[in-house]
Amino acid sequence: MAFLSRKLVILMAIFEVIAIILFGVFVRFDQVASPTSQAASIPGVTYAMFQDIHVMIFVGFGFLMTFLSKYSYSSVGFNLLLAAFVIQWSTLMLGFCHNWSNFSYITASMTGLIGADICAAAILISFGAVLGKTSPLQLFIMAFFEVIFYAINETLCFKYLQISDMGGSIVIHTFGAYFGLAVAFALYREEAVENSNEGSTYQSDLSAMIGTIFLWVFWPGFNAGLASGDQQQRAVFNTYFALAACTCASFIVSSLLDRDGKYRMVHIQNSTLAGGVAVGASANMLLPIWASMLTGIIAGVISVFGYDYITPFLARNRIHDTCGVNNLHGMPGLIASILSAIVAAAAHFSQYGASLYSVFPARTPGNYSMPLPVAAIDMPGEPVSASGQAGLQMAGLGVTLAISIVSGLITGYIMQFSICDPVKNEDLYLDSPHWELVTEDEVSEMPKEPKIQGEAVDTV
Repeated sequence: MAFLSRKLVILMAIFEVIAIILFGVFVRFDQVASPTSQAASIPGVTYAMFQDIHVMIFVGFGFLMTFLSKYSYSSVGFNLLLAAFVIQWSTLMLGFCHNWSNFSYITASMTGLIGADICAAAILISFGAVLGKTSPLQLFIMAFFEVIFYAINETLCFKYLQISDMGGSIVIHTFGAYFGLAVAFALYREEAVENSNEGSTYQSDLSAMIGTIFLWVFWPGFNAGLASGDQQQRAVFNTYFALAACTCASFIVSSLLDRDGKYRMVHIQNSTLAGGVAVGASANMLLPIWASMLTGIIAGVISVFGYDYITPFLARNRIHDTCGVNNLHGMPGLIASILSAIVAAAAHFSQYGASLYSVFPARTPGNYSMPLPVAAIDMPGEPVSASGQAGLQMAGLGVTLAISIVSGLITGYIMQFSICDPVKNEDLYLDSPHWELVTEDEVSEMPKEPKIQGEAVDTV
């Protein structure tokens, strides 16, 4: 019995052994890390962007999910575990998928580290949809399969459809949200809805706001992390202003929807971030700042309404979304997809110059150094027109939705099996089945610090 109760520990140990072998056989340092390369240190901006994303994954996402007062250990702890697992597994899977036709080995580079981190973001978004309703073993299984399908979808969208999605609103946020919702549908049980343990306290909501602030501050780096040059500049500016406008809109609508004009913490924790998702796919494009702000406002409004009306509707239809990932990642991801198609349809050479083809690789002609009529939208020799690129953007969304929902349903039904240790009804949204907790008796036995702020200290 002790052996069976440690299935997750055994699986993780096996995975680490296999991972070490696979890394030893297939993973190599990037050329710039070779002793003979004489390369300079990692560029400061590149490492700063990586650090922003790293903090978002391990601090932002983890603390954002601590709003469940009886599940805070698990929110932060399992967030750390899943992210650490996914970083390793996605490095292998993305490396295999990106180079499957002529595979030799996988290169460990700064771009690869960022790619592994943002893959972890997709898995953690899915984690939010099933927060408190899954065992650690179920989460491990979900992450294992989701990384595989994520890598396939990302490769299809970027390598074959050649969509432009710099901030990952389509391949990260939309994929993670609807994969998670599909898993939630497959695992649905009535006992999880309006459960007495599914609640927050003043302290747990304050803890979750720490996650919100970290995500809010570092989100420009997330959307701009894989960009460079002028694209990186635009991605930072557009995300910055979209988040600001989104935050104001979220506060306004939150107050308007309350009969007493008060704010709901769930709106402020989540909807204030929706603008970063909604502008992500087009952040590096020539999107005017006013349009970024308008997009942020629309995303904030829809997200707040989503928490009050769409989340309860989904729960009545067998999709219980613990964190409301549909409101923060799913619907804003759909907005981002549509916006990217609109901006792509209007993109032409006279605006971008030669950088048009780095923003939209599918439009790259065989030789664009020839004289071009700069007033035209579609250049001679371009294999894909501006409207064709818009179609590719929507095709990427369609592929992402199809793969995420179908693979999420399959994964969810696998997670139902008893061998995966489903959570008992009485253990829903509780840390106690998984963690050693400090009891109230132990807290009361702890030595109390003397009062020092001008109050009398009892020395008797």
